[in-house]
This record gives sequence, C-alpha cells and structure tokens, in this order.
Amino acid sequence: MRTWLAGPHEAEDVARLMIAFRDHFGEDWPSDNAMLAGVEKLLDDRMTDFLLGAVDDDGQPAAVAQLRYRYGIWRAGTECLLEDLFVAQDARGSGLGRVMLDAVLARARERGARLLELDTHEDNAVALALYASVGLTPRRTPDGPRRLFLRARLDGEQ
Repeated sequence: MRTWLAGPHEAEDVARLMIAFRDHFGEDWPSDNAMLAGVEKLLDDRMTDFLLGAVDDDGQPAAVAQLRYRYGIWRAGTECLLEDLFVAQDARGSGLGRVMLDAVLARARERGARLLELDTHEDNAVALALYASVGLTPRRTPDGPRRLFLRARLDGEQ
C-alpha cells in the first residue's frame, strides 16, 4: 500500500473519490463539475492538502483524505481539520483506511499542526473504531458538558 500528497495533475483522481464519497451518502450536490472545480481550487490553496492512497504500489487511487489547516489562537499554532477521509468500496477491509489515517497524522505533524480535529457521525462504528485505534476518541469531561461540533448554513440552503 502507498499514500502520497496529491498534486494538481491528480485533480480528476481526487474529484472521482470525493464524488464517490458524496454518492456514498446518497447526495447529488455538489455536481460532478462543481466537485472537480472545487478540488482544483483547493489543490492551489496552501492551507489544504489532499492525500491519495492505493492498495497496490502501482494501483489506481482508492482512498482520499482532505486536510485543512488554520492558525489556532488557543493552541498558539497550526491546527489541522481532517475534513474528509474516504476509502472506495472495493478497497474497504484491506487496511487502506488505517494506512491513510497514519499518513494524515504524519502529514499534519510535518506541517507543524498541534491539534487534529475531525467529526464523524456517532453511528459510524467503523470510522470510530479506526479513529480510536490511533487515540482519537470523543472527549467528554466527567463533570462538565459534552463538547459538540455545531454548524450553520450561511448560503440560505437548509
């Protein structure tokens, strides 16, 4: 298995996997063209990395991870958001997800990140088990309230 940092010439491979991720959720937006345009834009953004992964050394990419970086004042340094991690259906169970997660952690460290954040659905047992295998677990304070990840759409869509 291998992983690598995607370059601009791999925008179509990244978009193909992101489209498969969108389809996995039963969504139809963004469109294929919008997804490719977004990937091309983000590949030019120094605050974003896409990692690709393949089951075989000479195989076609079968996994993608999107990392977004920002300065965090509470960490006094770079924070990394693992925005997406997707393994194609035919590569699941091969260990590629774990290899990708190890590559994500290595890349975030390489970029000087002091914190890695992500969100996943609480019913996604496979993802939660994968994340727990490297020490990423939901945090709850024993005496305090549970921290929640919240978001609001600002584009008028529901």
